[in-house]
Amino acid sequence: MKNEQGPIYILGIESSCDDTGAAVMADDKLLANIVANQDIHKKWGGVVPELASRAHQQNIIPVVEAALHAAKISKADLAAIAYTRGPGLPGSLLVGGSFAKGMATALGIPLIGINHMQAHILAHFIREERSIPEFPFLCLTVSGGHTQIVRVDGPLEMTVLGETQDDAAGEAFDKAAKIMGLPYPGGPMIDQLAKTGDPSRFKFPEPKADGLNFSFSGLKTSFLYLIQSEEKKDKAFVDKNKADLAASLQFTIVKILINKMLSASKETGIKRLALAGGVSANSGLRQAFEDLNSTGFETFIPPFAYCTDNAAMIGIAGWFAFKAGIRSDITESSQARLPF
Repeated sequence: MKNEQGPIYILGIESSCDDTGAAVMADDKLLANIVANQDIHKKWGGVVPELASRAHQQNIIPVVEAALHAAKISKADLAAIAYTRGPGLPGSLLVGGSFAKGMATALGIPLIGINHMQAHILAHFIREERSIPEFPFLCLTVSGGHTQIVRVDGPLEMTVLGETQDDAAGEAFDKAAKIMGLPYPGGPMIDQLAKTGDPSRFKFPEPKADGLNFSFSGLKTSFLYLIQSEEKKDKAFVDKNKADLAASLQFTIVKILINKMLSASKETGIKRLALAGGVSANSGLRQAFEDLNSTGFETFIPPFAYCTDNAAMIGIAGWFAFKAGIRSDITESSQARLPF
């Protein structure tokens, strides 16, 4: 092991979708977190997998070099390389995984494959001047592709209590934005518009799902039907009501998420609640979580930098795995639907 008398340096590589990320951890302290975004997808209104994988190939070497430079360490100081094994886009995962395997082999250091969704949760433990949740706690992980309630009993002990049965919350935001004619990515634009809208203006159904599971496809369909119906009367309906539509949609989604978390807390008796994933950047959801603190709950919300896809979360997950003696074989393949 490198640096036996000093910190353990872990290089984290993230390439699950359209952002190429590299981060360097010194134990649980973040030294560098570099992300290369891909603006090309805005032209197409969504992520184009082939374009994403090509951009990763162009970005990964300069991003890794920039992270090492910012961290002021050399490749020889690294103890291990952690990378996103899944879930994600197959081509994008392949680029990051292949690079990580090649670099780890060349340096003769361990390789650690990381579950992207578990890493989102562990981002809470990157050492900073903020409180971190004690175990056990419940985490609501919400992103464009996933919505889950996870019981977290330790860094490597996580159990999914409920998850979406169809669309994810982030997917519902993005699809609704597309229906409204908003540019990609639509979720943040919905959030921005909602700040000046009336959340009680339009009523949308709350799709039913068994237990602690979620369903958002019915909500998306209801949103579409409302707009189609109103546009028959007034073609400018969306333009005249953008803020109220956004606020009403966001209110409904946040209400569904919060109510399920409250149900999970009641079932488990756990009062510590955390947020994770890209949609945890949504201001309405963050505020709703903060409001729970006044009702007997203890809530934890990650900094914005750790909400969307980033390599820092891969690095901290890699550090926990490294300390536990977990190593990945170079023949291990990336998986678009990696089991939790």
